[in-house]
Formats: sequence, C-alpha cells, structure tokens
Amino acid sequence: MQEIKQEKIKEIAYKIKENGGTLYLVGGAIRNKLLGIPVIDEDYCVTGISKEKFQKIFPQAKVQGKDFPVFIIDNVEFALARKERKVGAGHKAFEFDTDEKITIEEDLARRDLTINSIAQDVLTGEIIDPFNGRKDIENKILRKTTDAFIEDPLRVYRVARFSASLEFSVDKETLKSMKKLKSELNTLSKERVFTEFKKALGTNKPSIFFETLKKAEVLDVHFLEIYNLIGKVQPEKYHPEGDSYNHTLMVVDNSSKLTDDLEVRFSCLVHDLGKGSTPKEMLPHHYGHDERGVKLVADLSRRIGVPNSWEKCGKTAAKWHMKAGIFEKMTVPKQVDFIQEVSKTILGLEGLKIVVACDKARGEINLCQSLNSINFDKIGEKCLNSIDGKFILEKYANTKEMQGTEFAKYLRLERINWLKNIDSK
Repeated sequence: MQEIKQEKIKEIAYKIKENGGTLYLVGGAIRNKLLGIPVIDEDYCVTGISKEKFQKIFPQAKVQGKDFPVFIIDNVEFALARKERKVGAGHKAFEFDTDEKITIEEDLARRDLTINSIAQDVLTGEIIDPFNGRKDIENKILRKTTDAFIEDPLRVYRVARFSASLEFSVDKETLKSMKKLKSELNTLSKERVFTEFKKALGTNKPSIFFETLKKAEVLDVHFLEIYNLIGKVQPEKYHPEGDSYNHTLMVVDNSSKLTDDLEVRFSCLVHDLGKGSTPKEMLPHHYGHDERGVKLVADLSRRIGVPNSWEKCGKTAAKWHMKAGIFEKMTVPKQVDFIQEVSKTILGLEGLKIVVACDKARGEINLCQSLNSINFDKIGEKCLNSIDGKFILEKYANTKEMQGTEFAKYLRLERINWLKNIDSK
C-alpha cells in the first residue's frame, strides 16, 4: 500500500514538473524521517504553480481553507508555497500570499522551528535545509526558524509540546521569543491550548512541557494552578524531591510509566493542586489541601477546556488521594464508605490506585513496589461483588418494603461486617 501511495505521489510530482513547478515533502514528515521515528502524516508543498493552474492540472482535487488553498488528492494534502503577514493579535490574524514565484526557502522561513523547516524534493530526493534543522536535530535543540516566530502565540505551546515529545532542549533566544508572546496567549482558544497540552500529557515525560513554559516565564497564563505550586515547600522527610511543583512533575512522569490513560495521567497531574493555596503560615504542612484542590481542578479544567470526564477524574484524585494513601489505617466503616464512594466515580478504585502509587513512589523501582503494595482496589472490588443488592434481597425478607436509604443502610452494614471478617475468608 505504501509503495502504491508513493507511486501516485511521484505521478503527481511529474505532472507538476511538466507544468513548471516542483513538489516537496515538508515539515514533520521530514523531521520524523531524520529522527528515525514513524511518519504519521505527510504534507506536501508546491512551488512554481498558481492555484488556478493546479486546479486545471488536477480537476479531481478538493479545495480546503479560506485563507490559503490546500488541495486534497486521495486524502493527501498539497499546499501552495506561501508567505504570510501578521495583521493583528492572536493565532489567526494573518494575510497570506501564494504567488507562484514564492520559493521553497521563503515558505520554510515562515515555519516555527528549524527542525520543521526542512523540505525534500520528491523527484530528486534533494534535502532543502536553509536553517540548519538537521544540525539542530543532531544536537537535540529546538530553535526558532526566524524572528517571524513571535507572530503566532500558539507556537509557545507547540515548542513546549515538542520539547516534551522529543525530549529536546530549547535554546535561549527561542525562550525569549516565547516570553515576548505572553501577552497574546489569552487570545488562543481553549481548544488550541488543550490540543497541545493533551499531546504533551501523552509523552514519556510530560514534566518537560511545564518546565519549558516555566523557563519561558509563561506557565502562569493557562496553567496558573501548576505555577502556584512553585515554592510551596513540603516536609523534607516525606518529599526529598523538593517543593509541591517538583513533586507534581515527578508524579505525572511516574504516571507515564504505568498507564496510557490520559484521564488517569491528568488526575496524577492535578491531585495536589490544593497545595498551591496553602497559607504561608501553615507551611511546610498542607492540611486540607485535598478538599481545597477540588475547586482548583475545576478552575484549571475550565480554563484549558479539558473534557468533563477528565475534570471529574481530577476532582476525585484531589479529594480522595489522601484517604486512599492511609486506607489500611482507616476504621472498617470508613474503608467501606471510601470504597463505595470512589467506586462510583469515573476514575474508580483502579485509577485512584495509580494516582496513589505515583504519589508515593520515588524512582522507577520504588514505583513498582508502591503499586504492588496498594490493595484497596482489589479489596474494594471483592467487597462490592460479594455484598451486592442481590445479597440483601436474599438475606432480608422485608427488603421489598425498604426505602432506598434503608436498603443502602443494610448494604453498608453487611459490607462492614464482610470487611471485618475478610482475614477469615
């Protein structure tokens, strides 16, 4: 299938060449090829041909885009080389020029990072790299392509996301340019911010996303609750990793080793947000941060537009992670109440178990030990399955006359009795 696709691309490239143009593979596809990682999407750029001429050569092509034309042929995108000019604030305030005289070098110059500003001639295989992107790939550096970088605020979050996904450092001048865009970050839609955040959360080291924003001094714009954790000290005996901010980054990185579920990873990220509002006089302790954190999860979730299910999972993690951490020390009635309440949530007992394991662990080996030492999920599942509504109906003759609250009372009491005798089962 891939060979057939490439044959069709070359057919298109030859037709373009016959009409005075050139077809290039551009952007992320070239970057990924050079990095030796899978190419998901291939984008192509056409030089030397006008919009009208392209449509005449390829009448079957579908046209997308209001501001500049992108042609779709067999589900592959072909864009005309373009230049752009910023005409206002924000991510969309640009005017575009797709004149057929625009060169591939001029098109590449408008792109965000040098590693994304590389092209390859489809027919000759020649690599076009006017901004030394290959060298930056070798050195694992993210560097702005040109000063045009500061025309688009979305690039701040794209750089932070690339830094996390590729585990590349960001050069100082690019960080300065990111800082210059701070005043425009609030012009971005929630959807745009969330998309970059979601991609970063799915990487092996999500912490790099936040560290990059911190270095650029823009973390407090959309991720204020994470920013407020900086400097919130904790008891060193339990948290040798440092303040609440460092702890949170450690926990979210731990989560990437245990699960691909982004709802659970998000829950790990936000479980301690309440520590950001701890009064100074209370430090290094954070009494009540679990309850305070619920509102802060909601604030962050609404600002960056996370799905409702993510927000609900995050609130569960904030509210219950402390009790989950001391499950073995609880009285049996409180253990049953905990099991019943958490099991009803989207995060559930298994999801909360991952949050607690990531919260307690210090190092990868310790992470596995931490996960294996937690058993409230297994105990809870067995308790709920052993003592359910059917059990009450069979044991009590008058259950049909019971009100809902009375039925729930008997259910709870039977579960308490079951849990008290669990060692003998």
